[in-house]
Amino acid sequence: MQNTLNKKPRRPRGNFHQIRTPLLFLLPNTIIFVVFIIIPAIQGLRMSAMDWGIFTTPRFIGLRNFERLLRDRVFWITVKNTLVYSAATVALLTLVALGLAMLLHKNERPGEKALRSAFYVPSLLSMITVGIAWRFILGDEMGIINYLLRSWGMDGVRWLTDANLAMVSVIFVSLWAQAGYYMVIMISGLQAIPRELYEAARIDGAGRAQGFWHITLPLLKSTVLVVMVLSTISAFKAYELITVMTNGGPGYATKLIVQQVYQVAFMEDRLGYASAMSIALMLIIGLFTLVQFKLSGGGEQDYE
Repeated sequence: MQNTLNKKPRRPRGNFHQIRTPLLFLLPNTIIFVVFIIIPAIQGLRMSAMDWGIFTTPRFIGLRNFERLLRDRVFWITVKNTLVYSAATVALLTLVALGLAMLLHKNERPGEKALRSAFYVPSLLSMITVGIAWRFILGDEMGIINYLLRSWGMDGVRWLTDANLAMVSVIFVSLWAQAGYYMVIMISGLQAIPRELYEAARIDGAGRAQGFWHITLPLLKSTVLVVMVLSTISAFKAYELITVMTNGGPGYATKLIVQQVYQVAFMEDRLGYASAMSIALMLIIGLFTLVQFKLSGGGEQDYE
């Protein structure tokens, strides 16, 4: 009798005819995922163990490509640049998107919808277009900002050719281009929070700051995690914007791992070594994302 009570109820599994339709709907996406994600990933892992070039016969070399990575000074410079760019971009995007969402999610003031659109429109533009536009704005000689500074009797600023300012400029433009997209995600999270919670908090004497810390942030935790994960992936694979604005320069100041992978694979014809870099990048992204999950408590929401 005791064993019968302790047994968990079995879930109804259904027959083949009941699950056939869902499987058919999943089949196209599954095929696309396998063909364009799983198979290339396996092929990349295989290539990372090869001395592989477009015009040469592949030769198995084991872990030698990864041993070269450990001694590659340029690779570690790009790792540092990628981590700096990603950490700064993710933190700023999360904070700015949350700030904009807090200001524009209620639709109580006139012009809020227009402001939402104004902030969101840059995220619809191609990163190549954004890079070209901001290169004209921040250029040393022909840039609009430096033209205005010189017309006012001041010296121009080397926004894109100074090793320190170039990374700051790229991060700022990334923030300008993407903050509106993540603002929309934050707004959807804020609008899902029941208004009754804030009303009850006001009745209990809580102010706006207390409502933000004890209601908004806990209930927005999963949305913030989504924004952080999406912006992390976007930051680690940033290519077009940086290539157009600085081409990784000056020197290696803004060169990220993705730019180095492209150069090694298609300009130096070392596909195996570039594959090893890609595997290293995948591991770094996975570690970065895992840290975000741990810091956010796995995205669990506290409704108490």
